[in-house]
Amino acid sequence: MSSREMTSQSRFPIFIPHSTAMKKITSLLLLILLSLSALTQSLPRSTPEAEGVSSAAILRFIEAYQTNKHELHSVMIIRHGKVITEAWWNPYAADLKHSMYSISKSWTSTAVGFAVDEKKISVTDKVISFFPEYQGLASKPFVADLTVKDLLTMSVGHDREDFGSVFMQADWTNAFLRLPIVYKPGTKFMYNTLATYLLSAIVQKATGQKLMDYLTPRLFTPLGISGVDWEENNKGINTGGWGIRVKTEDMAKLGLLYLNNGQFNGKQILSSEWVKEATSKQIEQKPDTTQAAKDSSDWLQGYGYQFWRCRNNAVRGDGAFGQYIVMMPDQDAVVIITSESLDLQDDLNMIWRNLLPAFSNNNSIPKDRKSLRRLQKKIKQLKLNPPATITKKGNQQLVNTSFPLNANAFNFASIKVQQSKKSWSLVIDDKAKKTYEIPLGFQTWALGETTLVGPYLLRPAPINFGLLGTFKTAGSCRWLDEETLEITIRYIESPHHWTMQLKKEEGLLKMKLINSYAPDTVMEIKEKK
Repeated sequence: MSSREMTSQSRFPIFIPHSTAMKKITSLLLLILLSLSALTQSLPRSTPEAEGVSSAAILRFIEAYQTNKHELHSVMIIRHGKVITEAWWNPYAADLKHSMYSISKSWTSTAVGFAVDEKKISVTDKVISFFPEYQGLASKPFVADLTVKDLLTMSVGHDREDFGSVFMQADWTNAFLRLPIVYKPGTKFMYNTLATYLLSAIVQKATGQKLMDYLTPRLFTPLGISGVDWEENNKGINTGGWGIRVKTEDMAKLGLLYLNNGQFNGKQILSSEWVKEATSKQIEQKPDTTQAAKDSSDWLQGYGYQFWRCRNNAVRGDGAFGQYIVMMPDQDAVVIITSESLDLQDDLNMIWRNLLPAFSNNNSIPKDRKSLRRLQKKIKQLKLNPPATITKKGNQQLVNTSFPLNANAFNFASIKVQQSKKSWSLVIDDKAKKTYEIPLGFQTWALGETTLVGPYLLRPAPINFGLLGTFKTAGSCRWLDEETLEITIRYIESPHHWTMQLKKEEGLLKMKLINSYAPDTVMEIKEKK
């Protein structure tokens, strides 16, 4: 039994006794469990044809992704408010959160929308007005002119995004306001994740609550969303522009909220005025771009309030490496994708090429049982296989020995691969003298949890990762050849994984480490002499 299975079964232990009374109690407990499951799921289910979509086209859509460019983790398709397809590539699963990178921006925009509806914020408010402690910076060029809307539309006026210099400072708000504003705010688009962080700081100033706490009664609870976490910095401010982790269906609920003009289950949650403003084109990315370039790009259709306009009159929340909430009002549909993709435009092309034509104008189309069975069979088979071994045995000097390591970007102090008769594991000590043990399967996935921060584009940022608790992993190892032991660690609430190759050279260990999001960059870490 996997650790995930043991966890889910031990959460509500049910004993089946022989007495009639106890059997009734057991039945009641089962009914409660089913009710809880339905409450957390919340979105109704249907079949593709019943909602006017071809099962065969959905199958083509799933099969069209090329694994050398796209690694899908989940897909969910909603039509007429009902989930018609949902798929996860094992070891990714429905009950797992997933790092969303910049889709976090759309959740932050939603928080601003609630604050606007409650008249705690106006988009025309000057940014500096929320930070009287930095009033001395108002004399810097354009700082006094900067509005909340300029942050929402990525039109601050910076000529570049300077993550490094801001992250190096203890106070990110102060550091952001000190960055030179070159262009008049509101006139020039430049993607600006730090601007979204400032929106988070403004919401916290205006409401007295962190973004997460502010959204909980207004958004998460009404939509039946639970278990969310969001990174925060050393000032206790949610990062805003990145760092939220939610489940696939949670993304679908946000998409439906915007698709239905702020309504969810017939109740107005967010004002329709905000939804219209946030999803309309507020600024063009490159006004001087040729029409031909615009016609082939989903990054040149205009930008709203932390939402991208798309071709085909669609709008999306968009996160690095292929995280999408695509809302298609003309088709009354939402498409959710989590993945690790290296070709983002191709991700969206797949939707336009394979899914868009499949949405019939009719509310339903004739049943296609054969295609539906093929689609369902395909979904059951979806998985990301662990790397297959090439040889069954290798250099045993690489096993059950702890190797001290030279200084490295990951702060690993030592590494050890443990092998017993029944199991494998990877043991890492860091420079802070913390020990992390991650289960490994040999040519199979072993599920586990760790507090070791894994592969992540923003791993070096001064974030309080400890607030996120443990990270779920799927680990595997194989002998690449008789002298090389390869380890794969998937962080299955993240798009990414590590590949480590251990080999002895001239009597010392050499480890090659690859972040999956940068597969062409190989980092070498050597054993300390």
